[in-house]
Amino acid sequence: MSERSERIEAKLREALDASEIQVVDESHLHAGHAGAREGGGHFRLSVVSKRFEGLSRIAAQRLIYEILAEEMKSEIHALSITARAPDAPGG
Repeated sequence: MSERSERIEAKLREALDASEIQVVDESHLHAGHAGAREGGGHFRLSVVSKRFEGLSRIAAQRLIYEILAEEMKSEIHALSITARAPDAPGG
């Protein structure tokens, strides 16, 4: 796991009290892409947290973007997000 991935995971785990988090750095798949050239990484996230209970998929994703707002300015170029509550389908 990359250092950036570890920081992203730690920040999400703390903010969301998440029971499961998977952060996959897919930056190597986007070599030459404009965002990659500028230093921003491409990440795939899977997050399970009670904080998502009662939220729509879009609201849960917005919450993640709010938590990672500072990282979105330079460290993260693109995110693919799967966010769900513990009792939601898919887990």
